[in-house]
Amino acid sequence: MSGQRAGEKVLLKGNEAFAEAAIRGGLRFYFGYPITPQSEIPEYMSRELPRRGGVFLQAESELGAINMAYGAGAAGGAVFISSSSPGIALMQEGMSFLCSAEVPLVALNVSRGGPGIGGIQPGQADYFQATRGGGNGDYRIPVFAPASIQEAIDLIYEAAGLAETWRNPVMIFADGIMGQMMEPVVLPEQRPFIESVEIRRRKPWAISGYGDDDSRRNIVKSLRMQPDELEAHVEYLFEKYARAEKELTRVETRDIDDADIVLVAYGTVARIAREAADILAGRGIKAGLIRPVSLWPFPYAAFDGIGPRTKVVISAELSMGQMLDDVKIGVGKRLPARLIHRTGGMIPTSLEIADSAEKIYREAVQ
Repeated sequence: MSGQRAGEKVLLKGNEAFAEAAIRGGLRFYFGYPITPQSEIPEYMSRELPRRGGVFLQAESELGAINMAYGAGAAGGAVFISSSSPGIALMQEGMSFLCSAEVPLVALNVSRGGPGIGGIQPGQADYFQATRGGGNGDYRIPVFAPASIQEAIDLIYEAAGLAETWRNPVMIFADGIMGQMMEPVVLPEQRPFIESVEIRRRKPWAISGYGDDDSRRNIVKSLRMQPDELEAHVEYLFEKYARAEKELTRVETRDIDDADIVLVAYGTVARIAREAADILAGRGIKAGLIRPVSLWPFPYAAFDGIGPRTKVVISAELSMGQMLDDVKIGVGKRLPARLIHRTGGMIPTSLEIADSAEKIYREAVQ
């Protein structure tokens, strides 16, 4: 794909498109370990990244990968990592370290079914892991959930800059369907990789060694032995997260001001939910849609746009209702919030969602 010009449409498999977007976004270092359904990403990176001036390194495990990424990021490198559900779980301690040390990084989870090893089919049951964090301590990671391969490309490309701006990991939450499907996409321009001589200027906090005109010695750390120092650092981090909540919240809404019911879905399921809404319209039930693009920060304010005609809000998920908790917060006590779900790698059809939603609606209006 190095020869594919920006702006030209090309048919790409999701995982390869994700990898290409990371390279074009200027993410020069990749550390990873193969795991289905994202194994094409390290395969693609191993071929493409070195010949384009980047560094690919397969770690011995996901634990090794996240800590290699921590080291490269602390030295000012622009880093991309990817894995799938149980692999991301192994990286959670490192994610906590990265947030505490304010080391930028872009992480991609091509999620699958669980718990445990689970299966290799798509899932969304990593929602708690992504939005609440599986590592220790108080920290937050911005999480974006694309609904198409093109949107994933755009978000990965943008995330490279967001991670650097906010000095924090940024996560892209995709799923196995998106990783394995193919769609026509338009690739962005190649950003130049940051050369080592530029790191000291662009990332003055990084561990980049002594310069001829600078005797600073930077220390990137998460250990703070004094309780008052640690408390002050955590308070500082959460001031940053409060700003991120205002600036990074993203959502798509459709017809929620006069809907009979409002569906809430993200990622691949949102595409199925759109079709379900069209089916319901043919049955005389107007269904609106709220699609969170940012899972954290979650777009709670979007629920204020739900009109007085709505009888029920329904969360559609590939989990046992993990996003439903946030939907209930967004809805408050104004409306009942219900769940339509499949799990274990099972994918609902648009007809299944429409049938279940109609049943919930009929019960709500009785």
